This record gives sequence, C-alpha cells and structure tokens, in this order.
Amino acid sequence: MILRLLLVLSALTVSGVSGVSVAATPVMPEDVLSGLKQFRQAGEVGVDLGDGRQQAFYESAEKARTAGRTDEAGQILAGMKEGYWAALGYLNLASDYAKTDLNPARALVALRVALAMSDGDTNSGRSQHLKNNLLVRAGYLAYQHGDFEKAISFLEKVDLDSFNTPRALYIHGLALAEKGNHRAAMQSWHRARKYPLAYPGVADAWIGMGRGYDLSGYLGQAGEAYLAANAAFESERVTLRKLADKIREQGAYKTLVEDARETGVDWFLADNRTLTQPRMAYLLGFMADPNVQKAAGRVAALRSMAVKLERYGHDLEVFQGALTDQLDGIHQQDTRQSTDTLSSQGEKLEAQLSRLASNAGPGDQARIKALRKTLADAQTRLRQVRSKVSGHPEVLERLRRSALALGERNELLASSVRQLLEASEKALDELALDYVDARDQQMAFALDKTEQQIAHLYEYLALQNLEETQP
Repeated sequence: MILRLLLVLSALTVSGVSGVSVAATPVMPEDVLSGLKQFRQAGEVGVDLGDGRQQAFYESAEKARTAGRTDEAGQILAGMKEGYWAALGYLNLASDYAKTDLNPARALVALRVALAMSDGDTNSGRSQHLKNNLLVRAGYLAYQHGDFEKAISFLEKVDLDSFNTPRALYIHGLALAEKGNHRAAMQSWHRARKYPLAYPGVADAWIGMGRGYDLSGYLGQAGEAYLAANAAFESERVTLRKLADKIREQGAYKTLVEDARETGVDWFLADNRTLTQPRMAYLLGFMADPNVQKAAGRVAALRSMAVKLERYGHDLEVFQGALTDQLDGIHQQDTRQSTDTLSSQGEKLEAQLSRLASNAGPGDQARIKALRKTLADAQTRLRQVRSKVSGHPEVLERLRRSALALGERNELLASSVRQLLEASEKALDELALDYVDARDQQMAFALDKTEQQIAHLYEYLALQNLEETQP
C-alpha cells in the first residue's frame, strides 16, 4: 500500500510540474483514498495517533489556560482523544473554574469529563491514581458548596490503597458531620488516623476526633482525644528531628529512597501494609514535588553510572594484567631458541636428502622426493610460526597501551561522575531537609491547634462547674 501511495504521489507531482491538468491525472486507488480519509478523521476526532501528540495538545491547552484563555483551552481539550493528557487538562481547567466561579457547576462538569477521559488511559496504574485525585477534588468542591450528598458519593469511590485515601476519609467525615451524623464522621476519621501523619488529612482527622466527641456531647472523651492528638504530634516531631539527623549523616537518597524498600513496619492496616509504612509515607510526600523527582532521578542515574564505570575499570585492570603476563612469557627466549634449532635441523636434513638423491637408484627416488616435500612443508609451517611469534608481541603491546589509555579515560569519567554525584546528593539533601522542616512546622501548627482546643475545653468545663456551684 505504501508503494502504491508513493507511485500516486509521484504521478501527481510530475503532472503538476509538467502543466497537465488535475483531471488528466490517474484516479487515486480506493484503498489509498480510504486510508487517507481515516487518517484525517483520526486527527479530527482524537483517535490515538501517539501519546506524544496528545501531550503536545495538552501543552498547547496549558499555554492558553495559563494565559487566561480558558475557552480556547477548552476547545483544544475537546479535540483530544480520551486518556491521561486530556483528563489532566480538564483537571487543571476545573481548578481555574473553581477559583473564578461562585457556582461550582462548571468545575464539577470539567471534573466529570476528566473522570470519563481517564478511563481511556492504557496505563492502568497512572489512570487509577489520577482518578482518585479527581474524586477527592470533586468531593472537596462539592463539600465547599454545601452539596454534602454529592461530596460523599464522590469520596466513597476513592480506593483504600491510594495516597489520597486519608484526605478522602477526612473530607468524608466533614460531610457526614455537616449532615449531623457525627458517629459516622468519627468512624471515617478513626480510619484516617491509622495512616502515618505524613499523609495529608491525617493530622486533621486526629483533631476531628476530638471535635466529634465535643459535638456529640462527650466532653471527657473529647479531652482525651485532643490529648491523644497532642501526643501523636509531639511524637511525630521527634521522629522528624531524628529523620533530619539521619539525612545529614547518611544522605537523603539512602534515608528516604533506599530505606523505604525495607520490610520493617511500624504502622500497618489489614487492607494495605505498604501504604501505611511511615518511610513510604515520607517518600511519597517528598516525591510529590517535581523538582524533587528530577533531583532524585539525577542521583539514581549518576549512582548507576558510577557503578558501571567502576566495573569497567576493574575489567580493564584484569585485561591489562593478562596482557602483561603474556608479554612477559613471549619475551623469554625459549620459544625463539626452539624454532631456531628446528630450522637448523631441517636444513641439515635437506642436505642429507640431497646427497641421498644423487646416489640413490631409480626405485628410491620417489620415496626421497616425498620425504623432501614433507620436510619443505614442515619448514614452511615453522617459518609461519616464527613470523607469528615475532609479530605477536607488537599486537599485545598495542592492546596493552590501548587498555591503559581506556583505563585512564575511564578513571577521568569516574572522577567526574563522583563529583557530579556528590553535588547532586547535596542538592537532594537540601531539598529533603526543607521538606522535613516544612513537615515539622505543620506538626507544630497542628500541635498549637490541639492545645487551643484543650484550653477552650477546660475553660468551658471550668465555667460550667462554676455555674453549678453558684446558689
């Protein structure tokens, strides 16, 4: 089909150059015409012509959106095929609508379209992660505008093994509390509390438990819940300080990336063990920043490169040693002396055969001739051996010098990689310490909130006791 298409195009080109009218050109074959129509239709309706093409459309829509042209961005997204990039574009568009519109209708519609578009992503893991993110966004938007039933319906669809699960559980509890169902709200917050505090929404769920008891009229249990939250936040701050010390000692890559692969578990749930590991929670929170992803990827690539260069250097050292041993053996004179002795003996035998041939009768001439041919062949092979032996040291020496040069070049590359790796690890350490410091500030803020709640609760109880004691 490709050959027929080229023939048709070449015929059209020739006819156009020579001035022949279009009507005089051959009729395009039906299968070629059908293929071109399908290709054009695919581009217009958004059929999959490659993930890179959809990414280019997404970037064009983002450029229009960030410039304030949301209508143009919507038109570009409408022409895309369903999949990850279209869903991501509608998610960003929904964020803009939520910021500018008093009514959440347009934002919720964009999120629903994004949910539908995410079903077309062939990467199931990426699609599921994006879908969970969309559901949390939609649930929070509905909760903000007082549509609690819709918020609950969105949030209950979030997977329990998602990074967004704790946040979804917290907002789910808020929506239930607004409907007056404090018991169900506290159940959601209790489930969220089982996750590490590194996840968004967990600290709020700890505080929400005390608030739930307060609204239900159980003031004593509310105080206990606030004190438990206070202790959890204090413990988390201690853990963060230890984590910062370990980052300074061992580096962020070892502390956060490599150690997260270990099987030791401090927190666990029956439904998901990996997600509730504190180390994994810190890693996921840390890697949420695109700059951190680039920095960690750079460190991983340089580490892999350093290991390969070290292995290459070791292989070159072994190769050089083997070549040196061979050269030392060849430089010994035993082989040269042996070939010289054999050559001399062959010449003597040739002289003796010549004398025998001059004195031998006609019946022995054939046998002597065969012996002389055998001796000549042996001498030829001996000369070839001597030639190879004489040239072999030069070849080996050339290889040894090449291996030595490659070893020096490999060492220079390894030194450069080590320097780059050191600088990259230092940059990653700074990002990790900033992340830990930000987490510590969040815990300090949460701790201040619980202390305020405890103070208000004790103040209320004191006033209530005072009123009861007055006549």
